[in-house]
Amino acid sequence: MQGVFLDTGSLVAGVEDHGDLDFAAINALPVDWHYHTSTEPDVVVERLQGAQVAVTNKVVLDAAQLARLPDLKLVAVAATGVNNVDLDAARHQNTQVCNVTGYATPSVVQHVFMLILALLRQLPAYREAVGEGRWQQSRHFCLLDYRIEELQNKTLGIIGYGELGQAVARMGEAFGMRCLIARRNADDQRAGRLALTELLQKADIVSLHCPLTGETRHLIGAEQLALMKPGALLINTARGGIVDELALYEALREGHLGGAGVDVLAQEPPAVDSPLLSAQLNNLIVTPHIAWASRAARQRLLDQVADNIAAYLDGGPVPNALW
Repeated sequence: MQGVFLDTGSLVAGVEDHGDLDFAAINALPVDWHYHTSTEPDVVVERLQGAQVAVTNKVVLDAAQLARLPDLKLVAVAATGVNNVDLDAARHQNTQVCNVTGYATPSVVQHVFMLILALLRQLPAYREAVGEGRWQQSRHFCLLDYRIEELQNKTLGIIGYGELGQAVARMGEAFGMRCLIARRNADDQRAGRLALTELLQKADIVSLHCPLTGETRHLIGAEQLALMKPGALLINTARGGIVDELALYEALREGHLGGAGVDVLAQEPPAVDSPLLSAQLNNLIVTPHIAWASRAARQRLLDQVADNIAAYLDGGPVPNALW
């Protein structure tokens, strides 16, 4: 059995000897593995020739490539999203596809609240003040140049109430917050759910946890940002395309929003002229798509990939199989 891991580099911190992750569960499988830090599109077919198992995090496997890989029996996606694999083509040639789920929940939730707390407590500004020597020159024991807020009694609006949204809500409630949940669409009439426009007007902090689809692309644009309370925060650890980045930049620059914490951008890696990366704004924190990426979460991901492949090799049902 031949196996190819196409892009370990997007999962490990450092690539020497697989970096900071333990590949024991993968290596224990009866598979002759070939590991690649990254794989460019023009060598995907070459590297997968003769392989029965492929592991991909973000490398694309389209219909044309799959058609040239008759030996490929299983594509184990090392992520929850499977938009990098042509599922119809894989199904047509009887190649199973599976993904991983639930591995990053603690990591994402903690990242969400790191961003919220850093913004509410003015962490970037105070860190800069200390670095500039302003605390050392203060006439008092403390420095109170920037207003500090608490989470207690704040209203948290959650858009996308799957596993991550629910976990964020539980953490918010533990901080003493009131949580509001957005309706999925106009047909969603479940009790306790609010229309998006109503939620945006009531929330002090809005956190996004919905997938990027045709319906959610630019779900948060200039019109929606204008509905938010003056001084409210927007947190996006979901997908960059859900937010109109130029509209968000303007809302921050004009001072309507109190701040934004963004872990994802519409283009990744981003362009050098990305409006949010080129912005010099004290109320904006941008992190490089790492909410999911605690070492423990990445290890859970890798072990779940190993479990999926082991189940396939044993002939049983594959966990997280897409058909």
